[in-house]
Amino acid sequence: MCRECGCGLGGGDVKIGGHAPAGHGHEHHGRDRRHHGHGETVILNRSLKEKNDRLAERNRGFFRAKKLLVLNVVSSPGSGKTTFIRETAAQLAGKLRVGVVVGDLATDNDAARLRTAGIPVVQITTGTVCHLDADMVAKAAAQLDLDQLDVLVIENVGNLVCPADYDLGEDLRVVLLSTTEGEDKPLKYPPMFHSAHVAVVTKSDIAAAVGFNRDLALANLNRGSHHAEIFELSAKTGAGMKVWLEFLAQQQAQAAKKSRA
Repeated sequence: MCRECGCGLGGGDVKIGGHAPAGHGHEHHGRDRRHHGHGETVILNRSLKEKNDRLAERNRGFFRAKKLLVLNVVSSPGSGKTTFIRETAAQLAGKLRVGVVVGDLATDNDAARLRTAGIPVVQITTGTVCHLDADMVAKAAAQLDLDQLDVLVIENVGNLVCPADYDLGEDLRVVLLSTTEGEDKPLKYPPMFHSAHVAVVTKSDIAAAVGFNRDLALANLNRGSHHAEIFELSAKTGAGMKVWLEFLAQQQAQAAKKSRA
């Protein structure tokens, strides 16, 4: 996972809404360098993971008090996350109000695409850090008027490895599997798919053209994400979106009910 892979050690700053908060970059993984005579020992500070979990629980309580349904959308690059989120928000217009926190290593292209659809968005540019964490999300969410939202979508960095290890305070972790990626992704990245509450097969409109084996993909999803709700859809054509949107409306109603309990 991320605390072993060395990401974030390239010196890049995390920028949220154009600002670069302290506490990331080289210190992100909590490496404590101690010199002993002729050598150097590098100790990984695993308490950082525990700190993230505490911050995630604080986020969760805060979001719940705001009656928000919070989604952490994860996938590999190119799976169609941004189009999926944009069409979800657009089709919920007039029913549920959606805001988005977008995480990318570089550029704000995805955030710009979402803003053209009239969706309130905050960009997190992570530099060399290959995932979002609870602290980044808290800082970004503070820039949105959460009282004017029903659903907060966190578009995580395109990566099926490191984000699996970081709770952000979400209600639902939603993992996307594109028909263009191959049917064995759930087997190649078991921690991510096993941790997901929802699995969405995207780009179903081109499944036949790319030779996608639906039965095998669903079997692999049921093996790796047997507890997850599974949806098959095309954000481009709208096929399957109705069932997904009905599910979200039900989940949001449950989240609002929990906040009143």
